[in-house]
Amino acid sequence: MLLFALLIGCTPEEPAPTGRPFPAGFRFGAATAGFQVDMGCPTWSDAECNDTASDWYQWVTDPGIIGTSALYVSGEPVSHGPGMWELFEEDVDRMKADGMTAYRMSIEWSRLFPDGAAESATTVDALAPHANAAAVQRYHAMFAALDAAGIEPVVTINHYVLPLWVHDGVACHDDIDTCPARGWVDRDRIVPLIGLYAGYVAREFGGEVDTWFTLNEPFATTASGYLMPGEDRSSPPGLSFAVPETVAVMRNQIDGHAAMYDAVKAEDPGSTVGIVMNMVDITPKDPERELDLTAVDHTDYLYHRLYLDAVTTGAWDDDLDGVPDRNRPDLAGRLDVLGINYYNELVVSGLPFAPAQEVPVFDFYPEFSWDPHPEGLGHVIERAQDWGVPVWVTENGTPHVEDQGAEILDGHLASLLDATDAGADVRGYLYWSYVDNYEWNHGFDLKFGLYGLDPDTKARIERPVIGRYREIVANGL
Repeated sequence: MLLFALLIGCTPEEPAPTGRPFPAGFRFGAATAGFQVDMGCPTWSDAECNDTASDWYQWVTDPGIIGTSALYVSGEPVSHGPGMWELFEEDVDRMKADGMTAYRMSIEWSRLFPDGAAESATTVDALAPHANAAAVQRYHAMFAALDAAGIEPVVTINHYVLPLWVHDGVACHDDIDTCPARGWVDRDRIVPLIGLYAGYVAREFGGEVDTWFTLNEPFATTASGYLMPGEDRSSPPGLSFAVPETVAVMRNQIDGHAAMYDAVKAEDPGSTVGIVMNMVDITPKDPERELDLTAVDHTDYLYHRLYLDAVTTGAWDDDLDGVPDRNRPDLAGRLDVLGINYYNELVVSGLPFAPAQEVPVFDFYPEFSWDPHPEGLGHVIERAQDWGVPVWVTENGTPHVEDQGAEILDGHLASLLDATDAGADVRGYLYWSYVDNYEWNHGFDLKFGLYGLDPDTKARIERPVIGRYREIVANGL
């Protein structure tokens, strides 16, 4: 057959998948975030490797924060990380060998602009001279490695982490009213700053990146930083039930996304720009109880609709009662693609009243669990079709990766294919995570990697799930 194909001037077709096929052009890959994987370089110096200028670095190394039991910060050294800042090219070679065609990563604001001198700039032209030249060069080298391997970069502009000069999480934990760098609370400062930063990265790296995501999981940042920090996630500034700040941050992140979207489009007009949402499969605790059914609707509103309706239709809810009060054209139409991070089902119970009158729809109690719930991925993908844009699964994985990873992967991808069979437009699937990473306040207590990690040698250790992933990429499910 090969000889016949050559004689008639044709090339033989790729072997057809032997399993359930994925849509044409579907991309498979893995996802990481810079703070979680960059540090821990095996031979480079701390000055070359570590990003010490961020609120998250401060948060996980500050003795007072580590010593506050209610914040659940492990204190594990970031030097236990996988050191991808140094080892990136080796990892890209491994991704290529695994058959991956996409990789999600973040560009760290605090690496590019580690000090407050950048705040004086009001244009991209004025900002550019303040960039850390070594970090700029390193990111270009990373994109070159991906390009040489035929792997598409999918880039998050802000994956939680803010420079210390933008947000001093420890000072704001001590006193949110007087801390000088208030992060997302201070709309007049952060919205123009993060928009300008997004414009800079789009100009600098737009020739190497086609798909940009502005923010990662805005509600997760809000809930764990200002409302309910706890064992699952404790984010700077780690305030409990700071309701006015919670409301301000939610609104400011919507405005921040719109500013970033506009800035990226101005500097990289042909790009695709979206936002990454942590979407959950919401289930009532008691499907016969009316309060629990209302809780499902209100949870969906706070987790999903509040943000996505605003940046697609311009719907703006002044009093957070679940009913838009006005339309904002400056927000509408600012979503080309939606990133879905999916991990779990959320079981909710309705409350007879809202504990905080500032957020009337927060009248429910959510029960979070890491128990596998693979069918939920298809449910949230189908839910996402309401916003009328293509979808990437930008994160999906499990902390049960060591013993159940392959089985759970199969379940998630079967659920994804159920959604595409029903008409959902899904462009790619990015497994979280490529390698065991520094899991925020947990350190390395939670392990998600396709590859495990030897913290001393930085060797990547294959898990059974990566073998199964290779089979799926090559042959279908």
